[in-house]
Amino acid sequence: VQLVESGGGLVQPGGSLRLSCAVSGFTVSTYDMSWHRQAPGKERELVAGITSAGSSTNYADSVKGRFTISRDRAKNTVYLQMNSLEPDDTAEYYCNAVLIRWGKKIYDYWGQGTQVTVSS
Repeated sequence: VQLVESGGGLVQPGGSLRLSCAVSGFTVSTYDMSWHRQAPGKERELVAGITSAGSSTNYADSVKGRFTISRDRAKNTVYLQMNSLEPDDTAEYYCNAVLIRWGKKIYDYWGQGTQVTVSS
């Protein structure tokens, strides 16, 4: 199983980036997928999530209206479109995949992270 993030980089405030999480070893439509981020000196936080059925998404209040999570089943990839980026969005971004059955977390996978820096 591998989750490989890409798409991070340096962007000016107000700019956009699209992060990708390419998955191998399982199908993205069978897991709950999410993006998390961790800034220096802060705890890792949930940014956005999409259920395995794809019927529901959720976002941190700080990114609502600016970020969009999506997935491409054909490419087995999950995306995070980030618009109107702010300096507070600067962090390492991680892709996460969770398989839940009978109310229990059966599998929990993380990618290696991709750095996003928002600065002028």
